[in-house]
Amino acid sequence: MTLALFALIVVSVSLNALAQVALRKAMTFRALPALSEPIALGTSLVANPWLWAGMACYAASIGLWLVVLSRTQVSVAYPMLSMGYVLAAVLGVLFLSETVGPARAAGIALICLGVLVVGKTA
Repeated sequence: MTLALFALIVVSVSLNALAQVALRKAMTFRALPALSEPIALGTSLVANPWLWAGMACYAASIGLWLVVLSRTQVSVAYPMLSMGYVLAAVLGVLFLSETVGPARAAGIALICLGVLVVGKTA
């Protein structure tokens, strides 16, 4: 795997993780109207900047991911998406005040090890 391809993967996965954080912020940004009020709910969501930021991150992530898939085998690329678990956990701690206990940290370390093994065999 070339450094340029790995960089594309990292950027795509990072944008995907950022999308998750932005969408979480969108759902906690303001109190959302109930599902029984679909027009008010839709209006609230459409006006939510975090929702738009999350969707933009997803769109960019998908575009870059298509480039990645055009340049490497899916059996190499797909496991790299696991880096998103790590990044999402870190971003959750930094921006959403979430906590990561020892068991979750150990699981994240195992994911990192697995991504390293897959990356070395490409």
